[in-house]
Amino acid sequence: MSRLFILFLPWVILVLLWYAVAYSGMVNPALVPTPHMVALRAWSLIQEGRLLKDVWMSTQRVFIGVSIGIILAVPVGFILGWYRGVRRFIDPLINFFRALPPIALIPLVIVYFGIGEPAKVIILLYASFFAGVIVMYEGIAQISPIYVRVARTLGATDAEIFRKVIVPLTIPHTLTALRVALGVAWATLVASELIAAQQGLGALIQNASSFFQLDIIYVGIICIGFIALSMDLALRAASRRLVAWQDRIA
Repeated sequence: MSRLFILFLPWVILVLLWYAVAYSGMVNPALVPTPHMVALRAWSLIQEGRLLKDVWMSTQRVFIGVSIGIILAVPVGFILGWYRGVRRFIDPLINFFRALPPIALIPLVIVYFGIGEPAKVIILLYASFFAGVIVMYEGIAQISPIYVRVARTLGATDAEIFRKVIVPLTIPHTLTALRVALGVAWATLVASELIAAQQGLGALIQNASSFFQLDIIYVGIICIGFIALSMDLALRAASRRLVAWQDRIA
């Protein structure tokens, strides 16, 4: 019971603060729909079948973009982290492209990839790839070389060192890169769905903003937040199982 209380208490406080702001009179009530109004709007969108389709389309785009981005980011991050000379050569380029906001690339993406699904996935792939690369190579670069030296002292071959020492040590960094990439991808979702999207939570928010439907905007934002949170919790649970051998502070 105490764990459930601690789990739900922050959400209860947030909802109460939301009600307090809505009924305080300090803000125009038309600008802050109450939680129950947002819940009713979400239920009506579910009954219409629209919200579930939008959730599915956005989740699918994020999943594809992040999957491809991480598949590319892990080996690139490993090479950059393991080979210092390569890292010094490539690091300025990586940081240059990482700093570019994905929304700035939308005109070029439309020119090169059109306005279909590939263009939306490319934006998410771009965001997740560079986030994943940074986390991977920073993590790999911090692996202590003493593990490799000890393995060599014990007579391990290069293949055994890679399989039994390097790979296990990179698993935590790979999972962290995946978590960061997912967060960045969900944060980039609305930008990616600016590209002529008819369905998706970003498209839902954009269309609602055109008609000043603030309750629908809140619905879209809350859905993005909860889906991203659910994915992050699932990855954290997987991390605890896969790296149970790793010492942790908490």
